Amino acid sequence: MSEISMSEIPITEVQASGKLHVIGIGPGHPDQITPEARAALAAATDLIGYGPYLDRLPPGPAGQRRHASDNREELARARTALDLAASGRHVAIVSGGDAGVFAMAAAVCEAVEHGPEVWRALDLAVIPGITAMLAVAARAGAPLGHDFCALSLSDNLKPWPTIAQRLRAAASAGFVIALYNPISRARPWQLGEAFAILRGHLPAATPVIFGRAVGRAGGRIAIARLDEADPGLADMATCVIIGSPETRLVERPGLPPLVYSPRSTGGAGG
Repeated sequence: MSEISMSEIPITEVQASGKLHVIGIGPGHPDQITPEARAALAAATDLIGYGPYLDRLPPGPAGQRRHASDNREELARARTALDLAASGRHVAIVSGGDAGVFAMAAAVCEAVEHGPEVWRALDLAVIPGITAMLAVAARAGAPLGHDFCALSLSDNLKPWPTIAQRLRAAASAGFVIALYNPISRARPWQLGEAFAILRGHLPAATPVIFGRAVGRAGGRIAIARLDEADPGLADMATCVIIGSPETRLVERPGLPPLVYSPRSTGGAGG
């Protein structure tokens, strides 16, 4: 696996003959990589991505190069991938989960919008993947069975007051809420603050699902009431799903409970 810099790419040879696929490789289990994603990965001359995501992938064909970068370098990674594709390479840039959910597809589109004209002429395709909230929901039952939304708790790209406002609005509107990027070493307080906000709008018994590394070795699911939910159960590998007032928990003897949101809600019909 190699690091790559812009200076290594022969800009003088730039042409719109390459390809760029932005690929979601799922939450971690090899069986959750779609056939479409596998075919695009196998066809690539170069794979670009966050190192741990690249490490999940099986060896590629002879001659395929891998270029790893830090997780916080999304725009730089996107520009490198676009420059490689513009030089005639067939490039795959990978994201965990789905490439379009808090991931690399938006970074690539942003880079294209503000980059050189040749990037707009590239053969660019986004290959969907199974995002974390779907994997967690499937393990728990059907918490996303009715209206839901997804929020990132990271304030790297938006201020915390905006996050807090959206949490209040989503809870007040009756959405099930999936939280991505719930906690990190740099911001250990935000999930606890999010729970405090939600407790002001939701019943105490609202189910909260902590899905850590679902689909990978050591993955786990934990379920708690909102009034007892412990932020310490989460890390950056966790997706947290908070139910709506309609969400139900069904106890089963000797088996994990089922959490589901009914397909109908109060006042339906007519």
